[in-house]
Amino acid sequence: MAHRPRKRASSQNARVYWQESSDKRVLGFPGYKVGMTHVSYVDDSESPTKGQEVVSAATVIEVPPMVVYGVRCYKDNNSIGDILSTDEKTLKLAGLSSTPKSTRKVVNESDVDDARLLVFAMPSKTKIGKKHIEKMEIGCGGKDGKEKIEYGKAMVGKELRISDVFKSGEYVDVVSVSIGKGWQGPVKRFGVAIQRRKATGKRRHVGTLGQWHPAYVLYTVPQAGQTGYHQRTELNKRILKIGNKPEEINPSSGFPEYGFVKNDFVLLKGSVPGPAKRLIKLRSAVRAPSALKEPQVGFVSLSPR
Repeated sequence: MAHRPRKRASSQNARVYWQESSDKRVLGFPGYKVGMTHVSYVDDSESPTKGQEVVSAATVIEVPPMVVYGVRCYKDNNSIGDILSTDEKTLKLAGLSSTPKSTRKVVNESDVDDARLLVFAMPSKTKIGKKHIEKMEIGCGGKDGKEKIEYGKAMVGKELRISDVFKSGEYVDVVSVSIGKGWQGPVKRFGVAIQRRKATGKRRHVGTLGQWHPAYVLYTVPQAGQTGYHQRTELNKRILKIGNKPEEINPSSGFPEYGFVKNDFVLLKGSVPGPAKRLIKLRSAVRAPSALKEPQVGFVSLSPR
């Protein structure tokens, strides 16, 4: 059955499940998918190629700084109020400067059992065409609500970079919205077998819509419908490199459908859902394998794709 229902995502700003963590740290970071390349690095896993230089596909994600403008407080999974920055410039960027202070909820910190950071990404720094900020919640770690609030309040007003949150060699989960393919038939949508030529006069359709009893079509039957533009989470993508020198990865003609990277970037091993310019959320891995050291990346292809 895989994922149901296969309908369009409600927003490109994907919802994320934030796991509990006893470490005081930020648990995620937003970025923008640039494209793919290939890299060579020394295999430090327990595979048969351990110690050898191997080549792997990698995804480039541009990660401009994110700004923390507040802390959202929760009790029993319900929001009970926000603690916002006192910097008017930051609030103006977040679109909150016109909100009267008298209407904002006063949070009783003793009631809080969970807290998340209120942040916004700045796609305007990437030159991909997006002008407006993208606001979201990012989880933070701590033993209890009090510790999370203290940590969150210390982060308010700061501009965080990817190197402040993740390190090379760390595993992350990727949450994003996949490439939309519109209305497709059951062969492309579910991968059902193509019928033989003399079967029914049709080839790219399902052989049967179900049994006689119960005498109706079950929702599990593969049928045509929306394909792609679904929210997906991929686990355990390894960070091969975090860099702040875009010339190390930019092809001479730029990346197709994207252009040139101008900010910090992340090289993730493997592929990532979504087209170029799509908002990508990186989350600290919830099922991380045993920790590995920083990989020794020897070569990054600069050939234009």
